[in-house]
Amino acid sequence: MESLVKFVQDEFVTRKDLPEFSAGDTITVYYEITEGQKTRTQFFRGVVIQLRGTGSSQTFTIRKMSGTVGVERIFPINLPAIQKIEINKKGKVRRARIFYFRELTGKKARIKEAIRR
Repeated sequence: MESLVKFVQDEFVTRKDLPEFSAGDTITVYYEITEGQKTRTQFFRGVVIQLRGTGSSQTFTIRKMSGTVGVERIFPINLPAIQKIEINKKGKVRRARIFYFRELTGKKARIKEAIRR
């Protein structure tokens, strides 16, 4: 049964060429919003807290600070509304899911930039 599900995901789910990113990276997601008959592009820039799932059910969570309030948004990888993803900074973290980042404020909430070649 699992092989049948994997076959359907591989054959019928359209894959976009998105860049490779991981937890700790600062990315910008450009996605389309429909309001009535009008559509517009909006972006969400923040730090990737986690990547979760595999295949077509994979999601990623981004956190940004809006004033003094933290805002998190979960995006499915295969969301048709996603137009593109830009990687702004590669972060150097030691965990795959950086939930401790939620409690940090000020200078402690900075992530070192990784030098990747």
